[in-house]
Amino acid sequence: MDLSIQITIDSDNPHKQAVWWAETLGWTVEPSDPDFIQQMIDEGHASEDETLIFDGELAWRSGAGICPLDQLGKVPRQRILFQLVPEPKTVKNRIHLDLDLGDRHAAREKLLDRGATFLHEASQGPFAWYTLADPEGNEFCIR
Repeated sequence: MDLSIQITIDSDNPHKQAVWWAETLGWTVEPSDPDFIQQMIDEGHASEDETLIFDGELAWRSGAGICPLDQLGKVPRQRILFQLVPEPKTVKNRIHLDLDLGDRHAAREKLLDRGATFLHEASQGPFAWYTLADPEGNEFCIR
């Protein structure tokens, strides 16, 4: 059985977060469907304040998704959805991503250059990892 999973992350700016995480994971931002969105507005099923122009294209304001490029448009697929929420992040995440991005030292430097924040280094036995936060403060580990 193929696994279909969506992880949803609350966000202040879903579209910027989607771009950041797509680059981090080597995934792709799922394309918007401006014609469909405009049709929903024209038919009265949505309003223009539910949309925005991001990267020159009409998109839903409420969220943006990413997935592996080879799974784009397929179901099932692995997906991360960034959804707009009104409140800022205030406490530590209760769930986080653990990533193997190759050389963790080089990955840490690259992520810091792109806006991540270094939180701490930890180890247990022979295993070591860095805990960082993405540009909106969501914690994740690289090992």
